[in-house]
Amino acid sequence: MKDQNVKSFTLTAMFLAIMIILAVTPLGFIPIGPINATTMHIPVIIASIILGPRIGAGLGAVFGVISLARATVVITPMSFVFSPFIANPLTNHGDWRAVIVAIIPRILIGVIPYFVYKGLHHFMKEKARPVSLFIAGLAGSMTNTILVMNLIFFFFKDSYADVLQVTANAVYGVILGIIFGSGLVEAIVAGIATMGVCAVLLRLMKK
Repeated sequence: MKDQNVKSFTLTAMFLAIMIILAVTPLGFIPIGPINATTMHIPVIIASIILGPRIGAGLGAVFGVISLARATVVITPMSFVFSPFIANPLTNHGDWRAVIVAIIPRILIGVIPYFVYKGLHHFMKEKARPVSLFIAGLAGSMTNTILVMNLIFFFFKDSYADVLQVTANAVYGVILGIIFGSGLVEAIVAGIATMGVCAVLLRLMKK
């Protein structure tokens, strides 16, 4: 039990360090048009599967706070949807709902992959573990993209349309384009990374 706790603590610290490195380098948030593609969710997904949903959710919350802080410090036209300290272009003041957009989906990144992996692994057993891991990574990444983009739509549709210079009716089409464009690429990358890294870490944790 003591050895297991030491392993869990060490891995948690390692994942946290990786997230901080990604946050302070261009590798964590990659600008693509009005949005940022991210790799910050990958350590959270892997931690969820290896260390469980509690630690995964905690690291996801850290990701959310980092996202909020970055949106406050590195101001872009879309910063207002992630930071309540940045003025909404239509109201000229910040909106507390940005905290929900920035943090809640990121917490769920640390929860959903664990249960997806456990469920698939239960039915498909050991031989199909790589498939289970890949799908869990995919699910974790899509959880982030789908929830973030839909929360932006529900809370900030008109402001988002104003920034993009499109009509309000066209906003969801743009959001779907992001989900099935950069969001799908992020998900595939996350699935591959999860499959490769988790396979090694799960063996180490057993030993």
